[in-house]
Amino acid sequence: MTTGRLLLGATPLGQPADASKRLVDALASADVVAAEDTRRVRTLAQSLGVKIAGRVVSLFDQNESARVPALVDDIKAGATVLVVSDAGMPLINDPGYRLVTACVAAGLPVSCLPGPSAVTTAVAVSGLPSDRFCFEGFAPRRQSARRSWLASLNSEPRTCVFFESPRRLAECLRDAAAELGGDRRAVVCRELTKVHEEVRRGSLAE
Repeated sequence: MTTGRLLLGATPLGQPADASKRLVDALASADVVAAEDTRRVRTLAQSLGVKIAGRVVSLFDQNESARVPALVDDIKAGATVLVVSDAGMPLINDPGYRLVTACVAAGLPVSCLPGPSAVTTAVAVSGLPSDRFCFEGFAPRRQSARRSWLASLNSEPRTCVFFESPRRLAECLRDAAAELGGDRRAVVCRELTKVHEEVRRGSLAE
């Protein structure tokens, strides 16, 4: 039985002080740190006053499939592999899913170091119903696809949460008003937990 394991570590959205002690300990002790952006995880570690002792490798959407076999082999050999995304919880519209499923299929231990998540933070501050909600990832880039996608949410009774680029936000809101109705309540959150945090509440038309 291997002593290796996969750890999924939630990282701060913007405030380093939001990092858990378990994340700090894992950054200092993991044999491998697989990060969405290696520069960002080094900057985070520096701000937390922790030295990453293990090997740091990149793990992002375009290279995850290629990285998985070697990382699984590392865990089988007894290594602790820590996966972190740029901000928030890994796998939630971020890399890590392929690695988790490979570890589960191989019978390897997978644990989570819970913490910040942009999705649940936005729901909590929104003022919209939070007892039931759905997360839809990023809105489609092309208008025709985006409008079809929004139309599919028209009868969704739960609060819908999704990500959008600041560059496309205005047109996305216009499409949402057209497909979902201008009176529908909506909230836009940006820079959550950061100095310039902004939460705008109103109708889609507003």
